[in-house]
Amino acid sequence: MRKWLIMMLTVVMFGGLLAGCGGSGGSSSGGDNGDNGKSGGKVQLTFWGDWGGEGQKQFETMVDAFNKSQDRIEVKYMLQQDMVTKFLTAATSGGAPDILFWDRWRTSLYAPKNVLRPIDEYITRDGLNPDDFYEESLKELTHDGKLYGLPLTVDARALFYNKKMFADAGLQPPTTWDELEQAAKTLTKWNGSKLEVAGFSMGDPGLFNMYLQQAGGQMLTEDGKTNFNNEQGKQVLEFWQRLLNEDKVYKIGFEEGLGEGNDAFVTGKVAMLYTGPWMMSTYNKYGKDLDYGIVPPPSGPNGDQGSVMGGFGLVIPQGSKHPEEAWEFIKWWTANKDNALLWAKTSLNMPGFKPALADPFFTEDPLWKPFTETLEFAKTRPTHPGYSVMEENAVIPNLELFMQNKQSLDDTLKKAQEQGDKLLADNASVE
Repeated sequence: MRKWLIMMLTVVMFGGLLAGCGGSGGSSSGGDNGDNGKSGGKVQLTFWGDWGGEGQKQFETMVDAFNKSQDRIEVKYMLQQDMVTKFLTAATSGGAPDILFWDRWRTSLYAPKNVLRPIDEYITRDGLNPDDFYEESLKELTHDGKLYGLPLTVDARALFYNKKMFADAGLQPPTTWDELEQAAKTLTKWNGSKLEVAGFSMGDPGLFNMYLQQAGGQMLTEDGKTNFNNEQGKQVLEFWQRLLNEDKVYKIGFEEGLGEGNDAFVTGKVAMLYTGPWMMSTYNKYGKDLDYGIVPPPSGPNGDQGSVMGGFGLVIPQGSKHPEEAWEFIKWWTANKDNALLWAKTSLNMPGFKPALADPFFTEDPLWKPFTETLEFAKTRPTHPGYSVMEENAVIPNLELFMQNKQSLDDTLKKAQEQGDKLLADNASVE
């Protein structure tokens, strides 16, 4: 369907020329750290991650490529369920791995526990340019002025839309909230009291942060307090209220139980939705007749753009027995254009290395290009140690009540603020 299939064949056939890649590697599902010494003259490194299945195969492709690119270091990927818990245990018992696959937002939680090794000296010594990485992604890997890893992937939410539905209705992809609302109203179909086609998916209150950016706001103040019980937060909920209760473009619960081949976007039951590049493989696999497009998120009432940047990184545990060699592996994978592209074409993830994202593979593909454009303004979650607890236990529950018409707009913002500020204060330190 898309040109990446051809390029993937090229990677398989000529991978040795691109980055020295080879066949598949082994795996482990246990918590044993393995042989961390030298075997056959090579330094043995263990690489922990919690991606199994296809993700494990993708990791092993990169590990094999690295192992065949040189003759000093041999890396072994080891799948770990409940990885963070096992890592914290291993960090105190001398059994830490050498490299860790890392959800970047966790850095502010665990760097203060002295279980991660700063990499600033390696960055300086080897002359890496921080401008080759998105500032927001580096910010997530930084605590107290120290950098603890490099970005492996980046992602952001963008607007997916059903091109056939838009063409049949004579619509163009929306660029503003007003245009999104009008398109959603036009594409929504009700049969009496039954919603048959939702013009716009509104099933995820966790996207509040993104909408708040589009309204010109931000989730937290500089001194670590909530910052959404204000005009910007009100604009977001007023917009949601119109879409749900006046325009009736969506019904809460409409997509419950749907996924994979029954996904509401795949089956044409949803005309537009916010999601990320990770869903393209699902849509391509199951949506044989689905013709979809992607555009950056529409701007808010004052022209502000917003999206949430996410993604993963690679870090070196403080207990690594071979930090220099671990760094060589991380640098090879995340700070080399050819290898970052190999990773992108193997996994269909967006690499964290900006020179790789400047490759035609991304810039000339109409489905990838909107994400590279969105990454230019997307923001990561706040790095406050208590942010995830606050969002999960104060913001989202109150938003759910609001979306179910069980709580007023003013009460929703007020209660989320009060509960959120308490959780932020209670979780301000993880020392």
